[in-house]
Amino acid sequence: MQEKLKKIREEALARLEAAASSDAINEIRLAYLGKKGELTEVLKGMREVAPEDRPKVGGWVNDTRKAIEDKLAEVQAAVQEKALEARLEAETIDVTMPAKTAQIGHRHPNTIALEELERVFIGMGYEVVEGPEIEYDYYNFEALNIPANHPAKDEQDTFYVNKEIVLRTQTSPVQVRVMEKQKPPIRIIAPGRVFRSDEVDATHSPSFHQIEGLVVDKGITFADLKGTLAQFAREMFGQETKVKFRPHHFPFTEPSAEMDVSCFKCGGKGCRMCKGSGWIEILGCGMVHPKVLRMSGIDPEEYSGFAFGIGLERITLLKYEIDDMRLLYENDDRFLKQF
Repeated sequence: MQEKLKKIREEALARLEAAASSDAINEIRLAYLGKKGELTEVLKGMREVAPEDRPKVGGWVNDTRKAIEDKLAEVQAAVQEKALEARLEAETIDVTMPAKTAQIGHRHPNTIALEELERVFIGMGYEVVEGPEIEYDYYNFEALNIPANHPAKDEQDTFYVNKEIVLRTQTSPVQVRVMEKQKPPIRIIAPGRVFRSDEVDATHSPSFHQIEGLVVDKGITFADLKGTLAQFAREMFGQETKVKFRPHHFPFTEPSAEMDVSCFKCGGKGCRMCKGSGWIEILGCGMVHPKVLRMSGIDPEEYSGFAFGIGLERITLLKYEIDDMRLLYENDDRFLKQF
């Protein structure tokens, strides 16, 4: 047995000395140490060895295995080193050539418009607050004076997770959450993504972005609302911008209005952008409904407030004269790099 093991060892080491590639080394490893290798066959014959001789024979087998494994590692390292040297000689790098320019990302036009809008309101003392996109039906509808089966729910048809949980249709629920937790004075804007069951076209999408604003304090009037939004319009669209308010209805504000701005393209004379009217509808607003204040734990006899909602995509489309909302979501570099 000892002579057989010695022969196996010498043959394996000789073959490894002559091996010139990783494939050849692996072939030798399988031939001697694999499941059907020479050493495995020797171990299978251990049952024919006398019990008192088995420890001694086992030691010879282990010594032979170790010698082969050590040589395998040594030869493998040498082959890999030679392969690396050959590769480095074959691959030349011209260090004088200019490096590849890394592509740097570009801010999305929606992001640019949002940051500008936030700067305007932060400059007026507002705080930016965010809330969950997956919202309770209570916060999205009931706490905003839109009870079950109210017609306004049809206008804001959304995606229901279950009977009590929806994808929010507006960021107004953030206002309710703030009013529940924070005692007036309150002065916030709440930007974020919202969802409605709309068909995709040039001006609609099932997912878009809104910025809701809320002010609650003692003695707040509609005059404060008008002054705030007029200042916002001038900062956003130019100092010559004028505003006008048209009566409207929202369940969570009373009185309510739609606000238009004078066309910043033609200065109010009439053009394609304003459809010849000289005015562009920009947002909805109104005084916070007393019932909404009361449901949020605020006494409407002591406090009053105003709220407004701005569609971010609408601001972006108008500001940059983009005629199709779908362009904002197609991730076309040729389009995005224009901003």
